[in-house]
Amino acid sequence: MAAPLTLLLVVSVTVRAVLFRSGLAALVADRVEVVSPLNAWKRVVEGLALLDLGISPYSGDVFHETPLTIYLFHFVVDYAEITFILADVITAVALYLAAKDYNKQVFRKQKYALEAERYALDCLELIRSPGQMHYIPLKVAMFYLLNPFTILSCVAKSTCGLHNTIIALYILATIKGSALLSAIFLALATYQSIYPLTLFAPALLYLLQRQYIPVNVYRWGFWAFLLQYAFMFLGSLVVLVGLSFFLLGSWDFLPSVYGFILSVPDLTPNIGLFWYFFAEMFQHFRLFFLCVFQINVFFYTIPLSIKLQDHPVFLIFMQIAVVSIFKSYPTVGDISLYLSFLPLWNHLYRFLRNIFLVSCVMLACSALFPVLWHLWIYAGSANSNFYYAITLLFNVAQILLVSDYFYAYLRREHHLIHGLYLKRPDGSEATLVLK
Repeated sequence: MAAPLTLLLVVSVTVRAVLFRSGLAALVADRVEVVSPLNAWKRVVEGLALLDLGISPYSGDVFHETPLTIYLFHFVVDYAEITFILADVITAVALYLAAKDYNKQVFRKQKYALEAERYALDCLELIRSPGQMHYIPLKVAMFYLLNPFTILSCVAKSTCGLHNTIIALYILATIKGSALLSAIFLALATYQSIYPLTLFAPALLYLLQRQYIPVNVYRWGFWAFLLQYAFMFLGSLVVLVGLSFFLLGSWDFLPSVYGFILSVPDLTPNIGLFWYFFAEMFQHFRLFFLCVFQINVFFYTIPLSIKLQDHPVFLIFMQIAVVSIFKSYPTVGDISLYLSFLPLWNHLYRFLRNIFLVSCVMLACSALFPVLWHLWIYAGSANSNFYYAITLLFNVAQILLVSDYFYAYLRREHHLIHGLYLKRPDGSEATLVLK
């Protein structure tokens, strides 16, 4: 598998290097679908200029990245293109290794369940063979590296690519069973954008199961490990925030980064749900709906964790997807991360209900984004309602995609236990309804 992966990396790096030298780089650098006020490269350059002048980059309302990010680019700004390409390569390799290790554990768990006769006799066609799983890690890396969303994000030099790298390393550390590295990378991801805090639950569940500690709130072992992991996570987060204060000499970054993410003052159009809603909002209702929208990102963590407590890797996929859809300033780079997981669930295709429709809608919306933007901003023959309508449809398609995979996963698990061909008491064929 090393040769195909190497070839994939060479092709992806070549594509990015060629596009960096083309006119596409300047074109996509301003696209609202690809960059946001949080991760636009032009804002990073502005922050670096202020830093070189001895002025705090957070003194204005331009720069909203974290202090560690700007100090990183302070040293590598001349090699920014290489940095972003390298970030995508590291992300793909981390996802490849994580998928490879996860497949081994799935096969081992499957083998034990068959030996213990936990699966129904007529569900053998649902069992995954090593041959079917062999190329999945390579497909995961390919889905990330050759995804047009990932390529556009890299060519635009969106710092979203760096965030994806951190989350990919968190996933790899978690699946490898390293609690310390998992907590450190999770703290780094949370430090960058708050929302990855929702990934605390799946990491905890996975590490508990890997160490054979029952997920039981009445067991001392559960609470001991929870406190240990929480201590490592919070300790790492405190160190990162403290280091940021040490570098900057002030706490100006707190309202400029985290306050900006939570309060959503910049209503520049994007592919998210916030901007149009709050542009039309009466000011005296703004705080209430702001809380509702922000809580919505975190709300699904508890019910999903309860339902998927035995399947924490799928829970990671669900949580990343939910954050990508409902965060305040999403871009296509966020979407590319959870889309790269789809080959990992290729055994669910037979249970998917809307995959063709959802795929067509997402492709159509992706093509219509620049068209409706041009009609609104340049031609003047449309208005913001047109652009927001296609944004809304795009997000509905994402929700349908994620919920369809959730349904398919639960249905397959039900069939594994109760049998593929369900019968009513009278012997007729039964219909499975999941509620």
